[in-house]
Amino acid sequence: MESQANLTCQNLPTIFSSFVDTFVDFSVSGGLFLPPPITPKPQNPLQTIFPSPTRLIAIGDIHGDFQKSKQSFKLAGLIDDHDKWCGGSTTVVQIGDVLDRGGEELKILYFLEKLKREAAKVNGNLITMNGNHEIMNVDGDFRYVTKEGLKEFQDWAMWYSVGIDMKNLCNELGEKGCVKDLFKGIPLEFRGVRPEYFEGIRIRIAALRPKGPISERFLSKNQTVVVVGDSVFVHGGLLPKHVDYGFENVNEEVRDWICGLKGRVSRDLVRGKDSIVWLRRFSNELAKDCDCSTLEHVLATIPGAKRMIMGHTIQESGINGVCGNQAIRIDVGMSKGCTNGLPEVLEIDRYKGLRILTSNPLYQNGKEASLDAKPKDGLGFLLPELGPKQVEVKA
Repeated sequence: MESQANLTCQNLPTIFSSFVDTFVDFSVSGGLFLPPPITPKPQNPLQTIFPSPTRLIAIGDIHGDFQKSKQSFKLAGLIDDHDKWCGGSTTVVQIGDVLDRGGEELKILYFLEKLKREAAKVNGNLITMNGNHEIMNVDGDFRYVTKEGLKEFQDWAMWYSVGIDMKNLCNELGEKGCVKDLFKGIPLEFRGVRPEYFEGIRIRIAALRPKGPISERFLSKNQTVVVVGDSVFVHGGLLPKHVDYGFENVNEEVRDWICGLKGRVSRDLVRGKDSIVWLRRFSNELAKDCDCSTLEHVLATIPGAKRMIMGHTIQESGINGVCGNQAIRIDVGMSKGCTNGLPEVLEIDRYKGLRILTSNPLYQNGKEASLDAKPKDGLGFLLPELGPKQVEVKA
């Protein structure tokens, strides 16, 4: 009996720590109960190549706009009226840039993690990717952070700090080591920043720097390059040097940097105009300004690849393809912090081909016949090269 009592006492810090994590998650995420966070082990490589699914959905940049994020998932029939996964075995790729320009970044991160877990239970898959704004925030580059974004992180820090205090008290009782100081090594003030933002900046650095609690929990699970069937997904674009470097190497180096296991990642990979998350050679809205010859060469060196799907550059005309649809651009600027565009998502169906699902009411009538749309399912058909949109799907 005594040994059982001792065992229970020894387990109390772990049990209590898990409870605190769940409580903090619920408070920060707007009411989402999530299981304890699972951080991938560094020695386990991130999956880079996925088999071709029956149905594949691609969602562009969402930049801190929680409502538009949910609308995008509803457009594709992936969540129900209670925001729970109903997409079955669909594979979804969110192309990056969850962070910046909006005030609900953390809420979206928690929401995406919830959907990942729900999808996995029914053989679905939600893949999240790093955009240039994720990289910038891990680097401490907050040029595009909003006041609302700082406030959301301050609210998170309040609950997180309460959790740390509670864990440390319990750990002391259980004779375990205390949780480290969240703000260790971070200055109290910043040149060129108004004093009222000092606290928010400190908190954001602490949360998102390498091995920070938010970066390690969420961003370390993101891929930077993914191949799903015959589609290559990347936030900005790929050049021959990136293919030569190896996609698994790219994903692991970025992940290890975010986890604090290595120094800064090469500029060629994630910084500079020709890096994977910043490239715009294939995303200029004017088709004549897109480097189709380089794109064709890159795809030819990736076994089985037919197209590259990218975000990063807002397409005011909506989702479109250039270079014979070898480049498909899916950033429609949907966030209120961008152009407040109407949500659109790309669908690649094994039997129906490539289609754009849009919430734009301008394309509900009149365009249907010319695009051979199917009125019975309300979905558009075909992918235009800078052409007309597809029929509306109401969110």
